[in-house]
Amino acid sequence: MWSRYHLEQIRSSLLGGAGHHRGAPVVYDRRTPERIPPEDDHREPNAPLPHALPAVVSPLSPLLPSSQFPLPAVLVAIVGRPNVGKSTLFNRLTGSRQAIVEDTPGVTRDRVYGEAEWKGHTIPLVDTGGYVPRSDDPYERAIREQAEIALEDADVILFVVDVTTGITEMDKEIATVLRPTETPVMVVANKADNEEREWDASEFYQLGLGEVYPVSSTNKRGVDDMMAALVEELPGTEDEADKDRVQVSLVGKPNAGKSSLVNATLGFDRAIVTERPGTTRDTVQSVVQYEGRDLMLVDTAGMQKRSKADGVEFYATVRSERAIRAGDVCVLVLDATEELHKQDLSVLSEVNEHKKGMVVAVNKWDLVPKDDGTMDQYTKYLRQYLGTLDHVPIVYVSAVTKQRVYELLDKALEVAEARATRVQTSALNDVVQAALDEKHPPTTSSGAFVNITYATQVRTAPPVFVFFANHPEGIRTDYKRYLEGKLRDALGFEGVPLTLVFKEK
Repeated sequence: MWSRYHLEQIRSSLLGGAGHHRGAPVVYDRRTPERIPPEDDHREPNAPLPHALPAVVSPLSPLLPSSQFPLPAVLVAIVGRPNVGKSTLFNRLTGSRQAIVEDTPGVTRDRVYGEAEWKGHTIPLVDTGGYVPRSDDPYERAIREQAEIALEDADVILFVVDVTTGITEMDKEIATVLRPTETPVMVVANKADNEEREWDASEFYQLGLGEVYPVSSTNKRGVDDMMAALVEELPGTEDEADKDRVQVSLVGKPNAGKSSLVNATLGFDRAIVTERPGTTRDTVQSVVQYEGRDLMLVDTAGMQKRSKADGVEFYATVRSERAIRAGDVCVLVLDATEELHKQDLSVLSEVNEHKKGMVVAVNKWDLVPKDDGTMDQYTKYLRQYLGTLDHVPIVYVSAVTKQRVYELLDKALEVAEARATRVQTSALNDVVQAALDEKHPPTTSSGAFVNITYATQVRTAPPVFVFFANHPEGIRTDYKRYLEGKLRDALGFEGVPLTLVFKEK
């Protein structure tokens, strides 16, 4: 990789010095305005310059600092082998906001610069050509050199791979180049157009570069999750106030007492509250500091079937659905004075589908005539309807008397923390082995024995576990649920949807 000193020498000699004396070159650090003397560079000042193709020189200018070519405060480089969809991803992120396109004779694929706008953040991007390590082809060598120059100044690297092809030898070689760098590397598994391909993306954890983000550049699937993670990696862009904030969305049908419950929580004497304005049919957000943690309570409008919702109610339902997707934990608020409705179960099913943490709050408990067994009877009544979601914790509350309001907050935090838990591989496999010893997987429909060798967690929030087996397609649904229950009981995933993926070893 070329040093800044060498790049400045190239630029000075080709651009007439750009205001600097050729005998006294200077080196810049893009992150600070100070000049750095050549002796601080990692190469000797008199070391010979590496061979440079003339076609590479012109695109150097945007990366070399001067009054004519200022560098952005931050830079995100998109790299990867040819044909993995880097340019498609770049175009998806930047839209029509392309900034600079270098069109240099002799090189048909140059770096393209642009800006991505996401939730108030402007993120400079550079799209490099297809990176081919150690190639002697002049075209591929020129692209590689451009990519290396971009990587040198990048604050974050998006390493794009292709889910449809899996890991290739070229991916492994690029990963070997990226692994030693201190620059954050995000593995972007492109072409994950559906849920099955999202699970296939777990293969790329084998590259040893950290978190993998399955996305589809064509239909935008997973792009928001990737961008949220990217913003957190950028220097100077992290909002400390939002860093550890937990979003708790209160959902349910109209008139279950969601707003009253939020108001009771906001009136709790240990809470510090910052109100955010909203309308009665919109989602209302309130930030609560509780037990040293920031919680954003989202009071959603009552959710109705879209077929029955007209006008304002339709859009209120849509906004409530968005609140579910944005939440870390969703609290289904039930009215204790009414029977459980199919709509309640439908809402909880949607929360589970989006893999959000779940808590059931039975409100208006103060209005229920009680004896010693009332709560147990009601819990049994709910559990029989929850079915496979019977692991969801239930808290009996009253917005009027504030009974157990703090317990509801505690439980929401517990579920959020469990959802973000990463289990050590050794501890995970201890649980799996104990489950296998207790109950071995049934044989496949063809009579083959199923052997599960090991498991690993590939994602948190929501937790995703990959199991490797000799016949993954032959593992029955009931046995998958058995394993899920064992993981939940042993590892404390109460109220947390778990995803178990089975792949061939």
